[in-house]
Amino acid sequence: MARVTRLRKGDTVEIVSGSERTSKKNRGQILKINLEATKVIVQGLNFTKKHQRQKKQDVQGGIIEIEAPIELSNVMFVCPKCSKTTRLGVRRVDGKRFRVCKRCGAEFV
Repeated sequence: MARVTRLRKGDTVEIVSGSERTSKKNRGQILKINLEATKVIVQGLNFTKKHQRQKKQDVQGGIIEIEAPIELSNVMFVCPKCSKTTRLGVRRVDGKRFRVCKRCGAEFV
């Protein structure tokens, strides 16, 4: 069963749990969301090394670093207005839905 989330691709999130939480840079933008597996891929965080074989003459092989998925419950939305981690609510105005910061009340599309 797929999980419902208010996070979207391009949102800034902060890691609040896990091994990446203690790193200096623990904020990044969401690149991909997989609701079936309840995981997100965050830009610049949670790198793993992958051994890649050279497939063509112009594609170089070797050990490359890629972003690995993080559990959806281990990340938290960062409000662009107050720049703090927060939960998201929903407010309906004239039949349109807006995501709302629970801390400062700022609305997002």
